[in-house]
Amino acid sequence: MLVVQIVTGVVLAFHYTPHVDFAFNSVEHIMRDVNYGCLLRYLHSNGASMFFLAAYIHMFRGMYYGSYKEPREVLWILGVILNPAHDHDRFLGYVLPWGQMSFWAATVITNLFSAIPGVGETIVNWLWGGYAVGNPTLNRFYFAALPVAVHHRRRGRAASLGAACDGAKQPDRHRAAVGQRHGHVSRPMRRKGLVPAFGVPDSARLVRVLHPELPRPFRQLHPANPAVTPTHIVPEWYYLPFYAILRAVPNKLGG
Repeated sequence: MLVVQIVTGVVLAFHYTPHVDFAFNSVEHIMRDVNYGCLLRYLHSNGASMFFLAAYIHMFRGMYYGSYKEPREVLWILGVILNPAHDHDRFLGYVLPWGQMSFWAATVITNLFSAIPGVGETIVNWLWGGYAVGNPTLNRFYFAALPVAVHHRRRGRAASLGAACDGAKQPDRHRAAVGQRHGHVSRPMRRKGLVPAFGVPDSARLVRVLHPELPRPFRQLHPANPAVTPTHIVPEWYYLPFYAILRAVPNKLGG
């Protein structure tokens, strides 16, 4: 799924214009005028949502089976590092269409850094490239999106190497239990991997065919307007738990 995201993202970047006056129209151009542009965009945008779904399933599966315990704690730590990495990558991609929710998401998320004592305002101004979210902000996010995705892929390979090392450290009785001694995976291990391997891609295909705009808020279909604040600024579904935590605590730094 990550390879599909990187390939479709690179192809979409060929036709994208990172400028606040043309970004939204360039996305519409991709949808209407580029050959298979509509398919490429929906593969990329809905694939990101399904990638998060697979990540959450994988995370809760690991917690259920105790995969964070010794001798696999290194693999779990690598996963904890990877999770905020692709959170960051998805946020960068969400801003690029420069719809109404893109603009205000960039405004809200970057303002979180202002809670850091002393240097918070400086960090926010550096992220914006000025004193408000504008064209420098969009350019920075655009040129940061692809290197972050490639770096995320390299970290994924490091996690795979960590899994191999953890498997080598397991005692003989454990390796026999999961079938690694004879070079095959046992039935319980196969069942553990069925949902992420088949269920999530099938769900992604179903969403793309039946309702490709389902994961996207309606206000994202309108160009960014700094003069009009949406009544309800709601993030994507995979950010809702963290958004609820921020809103539950009245203090920005505490939340």
